[in-house]
Amino acid sequence: MSITINHLTHIYNPGTAFEKKALDDVNLQIETGEFIGLIGHTGSGKSTLIQHLNGLILPTQGEILLDGENIHKDKMRLKEVRRRVGLAFQYPEYQLFEMTVYRDVAFGPTNMKLPADQIHENVISALQTVGLGEEVYEQSPFELSGGQKRRAAIAGVLAMNPEILILDEPTAGLDPKGRDEILDAIQNLHEKRKITVILVSHSMEDVARLAERIIVMHRGKVAMTGTPKEIFPRVEELEQMGLAAPQISYVFHQLQERGYDLPADVFTTEEAKEVLLQFLKQVKK
Repeated sequence: MSITINHLTHIYNPGTAFEKKALDDVNLQIETGEFIGLIGHTGSGKSTLIQHLNGLILPTQGEILLDGENIHKDKMRLKEVRRRVGLAFQYPEYQLFEMTVYRDVAFGPTNMKLPADQIHENVISALQTVGLGEEVYEQSPFELSGGQKRRAAIAGVLAMNPEILILDEPTAGLDPKGRDEILDAIQNLHEKRKITVILVSHSMEDVARLAERIIVMHRGKVAMTGTPKEIFPRVEELEQMGLAAPQISYVFHQLQERGYDLPADVFTTEEAKEVLLQFLKQVKK
């Protein structure tokens, strides 16, 4: 499912002393199956943008099209839009409430009035996708670790079989183990289900590791869009917007300044490992 955003503007509290333009003539195209990293300083418009994508708020101007159809054309279809575009808010585990993990993940598809066998299939598939095994199905979600709670909450969104998944700061507040669990689950989800993923994150490392394309928001506008190797070398521009490149790129920049012949477009630890091992092999020759 593709997303087309045409001249999207959103103004909070129009005509009052508190009027604020959160989005200003945003135009974007997101293709089916893309993995998008959405970044921007606090107040850049990221949260407002993602809430528009599944119809939670109405545009002041402009339109959002899913596969060419305006999501607000028929208000009766907004429920279907929200099923097709799954949105996991920051700290989604705060929305866990059922007695067991299984029942919590089943809540969405049950509300959709799916047949019992289809609900069961969706629940098991969603839990397996996020890496939660049978041992937790009948546990209370409140007995899980932080990372497991986050994965269970995301599974609740996946159980409705969305075609687009939006994740708002999915690793916020987690310890390193929990962060790795979530990121691995997201990567596995994208590879396995081939759905469109939009990852909102303040972690440039997470975005560099996972995203195929980055959208940079600044003051309600799209400031940049491109691959990580196109965006992250523009360090000065990013810093002017209150952002930064991944930390590993600063390390390589310092190594270059000290005379080491190393590439500038290294942004992940995996890339850094390969480049440094190759470099050391050449030095030893």
